[in-house]
Amino acid sequence: MKAPFPLKSLTSELHIIPSSPNISPSQLSKLLNTAKNRNHAAQIHAQLITQNYISSPFLFNGLLSLYSRCGHIFQSLALFSASNSRTNFDNTKNVFTYTSLITQLSHSNLHFEALTFFNEMRGRNICPNHFTFSAVLPACGDAAVGKQMHSLICKHGFESDVFVSSALVDMYAKSGEMFCAKNVFDEMPKRNLVSWNSVIVGFLRNGCYHEAIGFFTSLIAEDVIRPDQVSFSSVLSACANVCGVIMGRQVHGLVVKHGLEYLAYVKNSLMDMYCKSGVFDDAEKLFTTIDERDVVTWNVMVMGFVQNGIFEDACNYFWVMRREGVPPDEASFSTVLNAAAGMAALDQGSLIHNQIIKTGFGANTCVTSSLITMYAKCGSLVDARRAFAENEAHNVISWTAMLSAFQQHGRANEVIELFNDMLQAGVEPDYITFVSVLSACGHTGRVDDGFSYFNLMSRRYNMNPGLEHYACMVDLLGRAGRLHDAKIFVEKMPIKPDVSVWGALLGACRKYGNLDLGKEVAEKLFQIEPDNPGNYVLLYNMYALRGRLEEANEVRRLMGFNRVRKEPGCSWLDVKNTTHVFKAHDRSHSMTNEINEMLGKLEELVKQKGYVPEIQYAINDVGEYKERSLWYHSEKLALAYGILALPAGAPIRIKKNLRTCGDCHTVMKFASEIFKREIILRDINRFHRFADGVCSCGDYW
Repeated sequence: MKAPFPLKSLTSELHIIPSSPNISPSQLSKLLNTAKNRNHAAQIHAQLITQNYISSPFLFNGLLSLYSRCGHIFQSLALFSASNSRTNFDNTKNVFTYTSLITQLSHSNLHFEALTFFNEMRGRNICPNHFTFSAVLPACGDAAVGKQMHSLICKHGFESDVFVSSALVDMYAKSGEMFCAKNVFDEMPKRNLVSWNSVIVGFLRNGCYHEAIGFFTSLIAEDVIRPDQVSFSSVLSACANVCGVIMGRQVHGLVVKHGLEYLAYVKNSLMDMYCKSGVFDDAEKLFTTIDERDVVTWNVMVMGFVQNGIFEDACNYFWVMRREGVPPDEASFSTVLNAAAGMAALDQGSLIHNQIIKTGFGANTCVTSSLITMYAKCGSLVDARRAFAENEAHNVISWTAMLSAFQQHGRANEVIELFNDMLQAGVEPDYITFVSVLSACGHTGRVDDGFSYFNLMSRRYNMNPGLEHYACMVDLLGRAGRLHDAKIFVEKMPIKPDVSVWGALLGACRKYGNLDLGKEVAEKLFQIEPDNPGNYVLLYNMYALRGRLEEANEVRRLMGFNRVRKEPGCSWLDVKNTTHVFKAHDRSHSMTNEINEMLGKLEELVKQKGYVPEIQYAINDVGEYKERSLWYHSEKLALAYGILALPAGAPIRIKKNLRTCGDCHTVMKFASEIFKREIILRDINRFHRFADGVCSCGDYW
C-alpha cells in the first residue's frame, strides 16, 4: 500500500510530514516540536489518528500546544472539545492536558474560557498543580475572582511556591489591589526576579510611582538578584512620571554598570525619562547614540516635545523620521497631530493628514480622534466634521473629540444633538464626555439641562463627578448670574474645590461686578496658586472699573511682592507659511504704516454701523487716550494685517494667548459684516467665529 505522504528526513522547515506504519511516537514528538504552521499541524493530527496515538496524553498535549503556537487556539479548543465525546479519551485528559490548554487560553486573552476549563477540570476531580494555578491566575481579571483563586491555592498548599506567588502578585497588581499584592510579596519565603518585577510594574501601572522607585531601591540593596530590562524600564517610567531626574540619572548609572545600555527597550525608557523631566539635551544625546532607530524611539522623542509644549520641534522630528524611511504608526500620527493642534497650525495638520491617507491610517479610530481635535483647535470645524463623518467606526474617544470640537466653537445645540446620537448608538459616555456637555450648557445658559446631565452621571452611569464637572456647574450658574447659588454649590461640594472651581466663580464675579464676593474668592486663589497672574489681574480690573484705584494699586503691589508678572498679551496669524506675531501698540511689523491705515479705515466703517467704544476695557489708560488705546490691542492689529495680506474671501484665523476683550469682540463682529469675511478668533478659553456680524458664542462668553 502506498503511503499517503512520501517519507523524507526531518527538516527545520518541515515541508512534508513523513508517514509510515512504523513511525514511532518519538518521531511524532519531534515533529510536534518542529512544526511551524497549521498545515503541518493538520498532517501530524492525521498521523496521530491513523496510527491510534491520539489518546496518548503526551502527544495529545503536544498537538494542543502546536495549534496554539501556530496562532490557532480555536483549533485547540475544537480538538479538546471533540475528545469529550470519545470514550478512548477518558485517560487522555489529565492535569497536564488541562494546564496546557489553560495556559494557551490565558496567553490568548481568552480569560473566560480559561476559567471555564479550570472549573471543568476540578469538576472531574482532577487536582490542579502549581503550574495550573500559575497558568489560570492571569485570567482572573476581577479581584473577587482572584481572591477566590487565592483561597484555592492556600487550600492546595501552593501559596509558598515562588511561581504561584509571583503570579498572585501580578494578578492583584493588575486588579488594582496593590495592598494585597504587597502582602503576598511580603509573605513569600523565597523571591525571584519575576516576583520583584511584578510588584514594581504593579505600582507603576497603578500610579504609585514613589512606591515603585522604593521597591526598585530595595531590589538593588539586596544585591542578590540581578535586575533586568523590565526592572530598569519600569523604574525609569516611574521617575519620568514624578520628574525625578536625579533618581533617573542614578538609575542610568546602574544601567551602564549592569551593561544594559545597549538594549533599545532600556534606551527608549531612558529617553522618555529625560524628556518628561525636561532634560532634552540628555535625551537627544541618547537619541544620537542609537544606530537603528525604530518607530518607538522616534515616538518617544516626539511625545517628549509635545508634553513639554515644544510643538515645532515635535513636528520637525516627525518629518525627519519620514525622510529616514521609518514608517509611522498610530501613536506617531496621534502625537504629531497633537503638536499641530498645540500650534494651531492648520497647514501643518493638513500635510500630516495627507500622510495618514497615504499610509492607510485613515480608518484608525485613534488617529481619527486626533484629526478631529487638530482641525477643531486649528479653527476648522468643517474639516473636523468631515474627519468624523468619513470614519464610520467610532468609539467613546472619537465621539467625545467631536463633542469637544462643537463645544469649543460655541455650537452648543450640536453638542446636545450629537450627545443624544452617541447614546442612541449604544456608546456609553465617559468622564471627559460629560465635561464637554456640561460646558456647552454653561455657554448657552441651559441651567436646568446642565443639572439634568450632571445628575445623569451618577444615577445612570454610576460615575462620580470630578472637579472639572463641578467647575462646569459653577461656571453654568455664574454665567447665568446666579452667583449666590454658585457660592452655595461650592460650599456643598463633597470634594475640596480646586483652582478650576474657584476660578470659574471669580470669572462670574468679574462678569457681574460682584466685588465683595470676587475679593473673597480671589484671596482663596492667592493662597492656592500665588504665582498665577490671571487672578490678580481679574481683581485689579474689578477694582479699577469701580474707580477704587487705591485697592487696585494694592493688588498690583501684592503682585510685585509675590514676584508675579502679568503675561503680555499677543496675537498671531499665519500667512503663506509665516507666523506674524503682534503685541499691543506693536510697531515692529514691516507693514506697520499700512496696518495703521487699515485700522483708521476700519474705525470709520464700524462707527458708521453704530460702534461705541467700550472704554472700560482700557484699564491702564486715562482720559481721551482710553479710546485711542483700544485700537492698538493685539487682536485688532492682527485683524488689520489679515485683511491686507490674505486673499479676499479667505477666512482670517487669529490666535491669542489671553482672553479677548469685549471691545475687540464687538469690532470683530462689525468687521465680519463689513468685509464679508469669516473671522475665527481662538483665545485662551474658546473659539469665536464671526460671520455676517454675529459671533458663534451668541455674546454669551
